[in-house]
Amino acid sequence: MREKNIALRNKMIFVTGVAGFIGSNLIMKLLKTVHPVHIIGIDNMNDYYDVSIKEWRLKKIENIANEYPESSWKFVKGNIADREIIDQIFNEYKPSVVVNLAAQAGVRYSITNPNVYIESNLIGFYNILEACRHSYDNGQEGVEHLVYASSSSVYGTNKKIPYSTDDKVDNPVSLYAATKKSNELMAHAYSKLYNIPSTGLRFFTVYGPAGRPDMAYFGFTNKLRAGDIIQIFNYGNCKRDFTYVDDIVEGVKRVIQVAPEKKTGEDGLPVPPYTVYNIGNSNPENLLEFVDILQQELIRAGVLPEDYDFESHKKLVPMQPGDVPITYADTTALERDFGFKPKTSLRDGLRKFAEWYKEFYMQEEF
Repeated sequence: MREKNIALRNKMIFVTGVAGFIGSNLIMKLLKTVHPVHIIGIDNMNDYYDVSIKEWRLKKIENIANEYPESSWKFVKGNIADREIIDQIFNEYKPSVVVNLAAQAGVRYSITNPNVYIESNLIGFYNILEACRHSYDNGQEGVEHLVYASSSSVYGTNKKIPYSTDDKVDNPVSLYAATKKSNELMAHAYSKLYNIPSTGLRFFTVYGPAGRPDMAYFGFTNKLRAGDIIQIFNYGNCKRDFTYVDDIVEGVKRVIQVAPEKKTGEDGLPVPPYTVYNIGNSNPENLLEFVDILQQELIRAGVLPEDYDFESHKKLVPMQPGDVPITYADTTALERDFGFKPKTSLRDGLRKFAEWYKEFYMQEEF
């Protein structure tokens, strides 16, 4: 177990992508468990998916923030690719901890809309790194820890499983994956040059209530409810390391509090205070079994009728460009350093999603 070296109480924490799935849940967790805490968040509220879900998440944050008046929460609508806004936030709020979760997500969307990936994932992250660098100007204490989202997509077509952070990851199969690997390389360079403690987190297929509608479980639910056919890729022979959002957020919170140590090498120069972890369930599930559990839980929650003819609404199809047949996290390092392992079962997680979906989309039918 690594020792905590960052106390979050009374700290100013800057989180990007706060209206996003992981970002919003992280902020709710921090507000509920750290007293007092001061958080400033940014999100551009783009319409890549249904903005009403992002607004719902922000409303939930606002409600929780109101319960803890000793803490503070401020939302800024803006784009991390806008250098002026980022510099302004750093100059005014001087964050001690930065958690960069803002990114254009999605493998398939990166094939049709590459520009937004370059803007958010590369230019945006560069702006964050530069702001962290200059946070130490004029003898200021500066940023104590930069934590940023990477992705299991960086493993590409690696044949060795489970995926380990010791594996070479220089064969991305999508632009999205390439930008995430680039983030890790950029963070390493800035850690080396400017002694910025940074930790990258490779997330594995995060799911749960109020998740991203472009994820398979959410898209399947929308289509099944509409009576459409769902396509199951690679003829159902895909496996995914599904990780429930509460487990991801608990892992992120623990990681935030343990920054890589600053050390000097034999050459008198900084040894990069840099590390990368996998955060996943370390238990890949077959896509067909996943869909079967999803169907059962949708029926249980009343999203689908009990006599729903599931077989007539599914179609097995070949693999899509940019996809990989399996994601499987080796989480040994995470367990060793933080004593943490995700524990939510797929059924429990999908049950909570189905209940949320019923409440969010079918209120008028109660």
